[in-house]
Amino acid sequence: MPKVSDAHRAARRRQILDSAINCFARNGFHRTSMQHIIAEARLSPGAIYRYFPSKEDIVEAIADERHSRESALLAEALDAPDIRAALHRVTHTYFDWLKDPDEQRRRRVTVQVWAEALRNERIAAIIERGNAQRHPATTLFRAAQRRGVLPAHIDADALSRLMLAVIQGFILQQAWDPSVDVDSYVRVLDDLIDAAFSER
Repeated sequence: MPKVSDAHRAARRRQILDSAINCFARNGFHRTSMQHIIAEARLSPGAIYRYFPSKEDIVEAIADERHSRESALLAEALDAPDIRAALHRVTHTYFDWLKDPDEQRRRRVTVQVWAEALRNERIAAIIERGNAQRHPATTLFRAAQRRGVLPAHIDADALSRLMLAVIQGFILQQAWDPSVDVDSYVRVLDDLIDAAFSER
């Protein structure tokens, strides 16, 4: 039997994940079965289950891809000497992603997964891994306090939760109303960042 290349495996995995996203976005997480994903991908059940034994495994893979991209963005911000410039860059890059219709479709799936996390412990653990990405932001804010760029009385951990909520809240609003103006939202965030992080 010929050996399957890494490129082939990566392409097949991508095909399955994209098919699952299509099904979740169209029918909802609960109403999508593995059989729906198999039909969407036009692959045999064995081919699907070889990569992903369950819907939860598929959700985990989708989330891990997103978390990896977001972590890389935050890591770059941690290395920047100017916290305001770093936060502006993070904000603009992240919300540029949310202008992409394909990304909006994926984020609609994210909203459904958030709801599933309230009843499914494994999904909740996946979501918590994503939420943990705020910890580098907390580190960044504490460094800004030491430099006198951010007031010392502000709780850096609470601020990182607030920044995460700003992003999550927009994703939820955009899922309800895809016509929401991303650029206006970002302009307000820019003003808030400039007001909060200034040399004192």
